[in-house]
Amino acid sequence: MDQTVPILLVPGLASSTRIYEPVIPALWCFGPVMVANHVRDDSMTAIARRVLNEAPPHFALAGHSMGGYVALEIMRQAPERVARLALINTQARPDAPEATARRRGLMERARRGELRTARAEMFPELVHPSRRDDVRIRQLVDEQGEDVGVDGYLRQQTAIITRVDSRPTLATIKCPTLVLTGDQDNTIPNAFSQEMAEGIAGARLVILDRCGHLPQPEQPEATAQALVEWLRS
Repeated sequence: MDQTVPILLVPGLASSTRIYEPVIPALWCFGPVMVANHVRDDSMTAIARRVLNEAPPHFALAGHSMGGYVALEIMRQAPERVARLALINTQARPDAPEATARRRGLMERARRGELRTARAEMFPELVHPSRRDDVRIRQLVDEQGEDVGVDGYLRQQTAIITRVDSRPTLATIKCPTLVLTGDQDNTIPNAFSQEMAEGIAGARLVILDRCGHLPQPEQPEATAQALVEWLRS
C-alpha cells in the first residue's frame, strides 16, 4: 500500500484522543494520523457526515467501540474513500432493549451530575479482571470523560441508541479489514467480533489475551502490532 496513506481514528463513547495515544507512535510512520471529533452530533448519520467532511479524501479507518459504529456508517456513506478498515471492540448489532434502557438510565444520571460516579461504578466492566485496580487506566477513563463532557456524552448516547443494524451491510465491505477484540470484553462480547469477521469477506480476526474493552491501554504493544500488520497488509 501507499506508505503515506492518512490514518483516521475514531474513539468510543465518552472517549477522546487519549485512548489512541498508546498506539499512535507505531502508526505515524505510515502516514498522517488524525483522531476524529465525534461529540458534536446526536445521530450516527450526522457524525459520520461531519467526520467525512473533515477527513482526507482517502484514508485508513479505525473505530473503537462507538467509533466502530461510526466507522460502519462511514462505510455506508463513502466506502470508496476508505482504503482499509479496523473494527476494535465493537459490534454490528443495534442495541437490545435492555441496553437502551441502561443507556437512558445513565443519561438521566449524567443530567443529575452523577456521570463521574457512574463511570467509577462501570470501570470494572471495561477492563480485564486483572486491571480492575489499575489507577493509570482508571485515570485515563476519567480524563476522557471530562474531555467529552456531559452534553457530548448525551449526544453520543442518543446517536448510539438510534443507530441502525449494520449486519445487513457487512457483506458490502470490500477493503482489507481487521476485527480486533479482547478475550474478556464484558462490554461487547467478542462473539460479536467473530460475527463481524465472518460477515466481511477476508476479514482478519485478532483476539488479544488478558484484555477487556480497552485494548489500547490494556495491551498497547499487541494492539499496535495488530494495527501495523493491518496497515502493511
